[in-house]
Amino acid sequence: MHFLDQAKIYIKSGGGGPGAVSFRREKYIQYGGPDGGDGGAGGDVVFEAVEGLNTLIDFRYTQHFKAPRGGHGMGKDRTGASAKPLVIEVPVGTQIISDDDRETVLADFTEVGQRVVFLEGGMGGRGNASYKTSTNRAPRQHQPGVPGEEMWVWLRLKLMADVGLVGLPNAGKSTFINAVTNARAKVGDYAFTTLVPKLGVVRHKGREFVLADIPGLIEGAAEGAGIGDRFLGHIERCRVLIHLIDMSGTGEGQEPVEAMRIVEEELAAYAEDLENKPRLVALNKVDLGDEELIAGFAEELKQAGAKEVFPISGATGAGIEKLMDAILQYLPEKTRTETKGAEHEGPDGGAGDDTSSDWSPL
Repeated sequence: MHFLDQAKIYIKSGGGGPGAVSFRREKYIQYGGPDGGDGGAGGDVVFEAVEGLNTLIDFRYTQHFKAPRGGHGMGKDRTGASAKPLVIEVPVGTQIISDDDRETVLADFTEVGQRVVFLEGGMGGRGNASYKTSTNRAPRQHQPGVPGEEMWVWLRLKLMADVGLVGLPNAGKSTFINAVTNARAKVGDYAFTTLVPKLGVVRHKGREFVLADIPGLIEGAAEGAGIGDRFLGHIERCRVLIHLIDMSGTGEGQEPVEAMRIVEEELAAYAEDLENKPRLVALNKVDLGDEELIAGFAEELKQAGAKEVFPISGATGAGIEKLMDAILQYLPEKTRTETKGAEHEGPDGGAGDDTSSDWSPL
């Protein structure tokens, strides 16, 4: 499934149906009065957040959405049929952004089943029967119906994850998410093996939460270097971030302290919310170093500002359980996925076999 996290679409609500001009034509009734009915209301444009969608790729191929028009009024005082609303299904986490400045959030869908009537359909026009008065017994006036509203908007998808995973390219993020979920992220010995965000569900000690992995950041990402900071928006909703740092230097060749500085500065340059979000620093690939080297790097990271450092190995699983325990302290009593009942632990009581979302691109 291809990943697309933003799309521009045109939406238009249905116009109201016109009122009718009609007069009674009945046998043995000499003077038939007006009996033209009102027009029906046009269809609303409704957005609804649904399960099972995790990309905006459908909006690349269908970009125009028009709700149906209301029915015409008819004789015998018959009102035209009101049009059904046009329901546009979007993934949970979708925001509707104004096309004027591409910043103003018009609607934000954070829960399954959330519905917003975004554009209301036009009112139906009055038929001539409603114009009848004691002095105007045969009116021919009618209304054409109120036109529908129309506009261009941007759809922007931000992942609904509990925990976000950040770090330099080749810090071991894909190996880590594969170790704690069954997301099956692509792993390679070159930079930017992850090109789009990837989701996985972690189960640990009777709890369940969603982990999001985004493409690696490099220095200057805020100015567009590498893949840039385009995907940082997907971790804005996370409750806590895991900052994965490669201690072996096989990634971008950066020392751990320098690697932490680069990512911290890019987060701060993107948004203040990310800069202030709780972070857990994980020193990865400890299987490639000895205890003295690990302790030295951990102490340097603490001196550079890290509150606590978790030595781990995504390849061997060392230290991951302690990191998962720390994550649980930042989660609410029940996460979004736990509303469906996540009461099963892995066979070892840790982050066992998990299910993941369908973020893998073709």
